[in-house]
Amino acid sequence: MKSLSNQKLVFSALCIALYIVVMMCTQSFAFGQYQIRIATALYGLSAIFPFLVLPFGLANVVSNTVMGGFGLPDIIGGFIVGIVTTGIIVFAKRRGCGNWIIWAAVTFVPGLGVPVWLSVLLDIPYLVLASSLLIGQCICGIASVMLVTALERVGAGKLFAFDGGKQ
Repeated sequence: MKSLSNQKLVFSALCIALYIVVMMCTQSFAFGQYQIRIATALYGLSAIFPFLVLPFGLANVVSNTVMGGFGLPDIIGGFIVGIVTTGIIVFAKRRGCGNWIIWAAVTFVPGLGVPVWLSVLLDIPYLVLASSLLIGQCICGIASVMLVTALERVGAGKLFAFDGGKQ
């Protein structure tokens, strides 16, 4: 049992690191007019590995602290959005929803949630920001579904000795 806990901890740390690396490599278009934060496609991994809910929230905290530039509201908001998005994915997958729920969660939670505080910080109308973020997040949602579907086909949950999605 201890080995499995260590394995989950290490895998969680790797996912956080991967999220940060992807954000660093894609920051040129992750913070543009259409925020395509391709790192959020990794949120879908929580469908296979449900213990990643908190780690992806923490990954968002680190990312927004290092690269965000909008301070505490962005850090806290990003943490909440990361946990809510991955939490919805885990909840829905446990209730038998297909991978379409990953697209919906990755698209709509950040796409409609992040503009709540960014519209205030940037003094841009909510609807303008939300429409821009929804376009970018839609791309990330599609990438997330493709990633999870591919990993499920090869049995990725079993590779790490996890019972994918049923913990």
